Amino acid sequence: MTEGTTSAAAEGADTLTRLEQEGEIAADYLEGLLDIADLDGDIDMDVEADRASVSIISDTGGRDLQKLVGRDGEVLEALQELTRLAVHRETGDRSRLMLDIAGYRAKKRAELSELGAKAAAEVKSSGEPMKLKPMSPFERKVVHDAIKAAGLRSESEGEEPQRFVVVLPA
Repeated sequence: MTEGTTSAAAEGADTLTRLEQEGEIAADYLEGLLDIADLDGDIDMDVEADRASVSIISDTGGRDLQKLVGRDGEVLEALQELTRLAVHRETGDRSRLMLDIAGYRAKKRAELSELGAKAAAEVKSSGEPMKLKPMSPFERKVVHDAIKAAGLRSESEGEEPQRFVVVLPA
């Protein structure tokens, strides 16, 4: 092994350790929140795509956890930001942690990937750019990834909260 390879491996291990620490802090914060709200849920932690990922899941179907998702995931987005702030308070570093509750984001990711693939197919056949409806940053990222996987390019346009994806022909 060369010196560069060794330091890259050490840097990767440091990043993984830092992300695992973010997950632990987030899990502690969310467990406290579940206790205060008197809701049952299990915390699952992972590291995905260079960010900590924390999920709250339920053995009982997650009906109570839907309160923490809210309409169109609005409560989930707010809880994610509060959890990121809790991590920032403990570590001093900005967190890109992703929070999922009762599988809401996983389901949404699958729907958005399908939307991105369909939009890409339509743009390929028509040769014309296509504007999609306004989306949250999470939703736009999933759509951008699906369009890239289909071999096309995309851009985000507009101002929050009306920012949207434009699918561009090859």
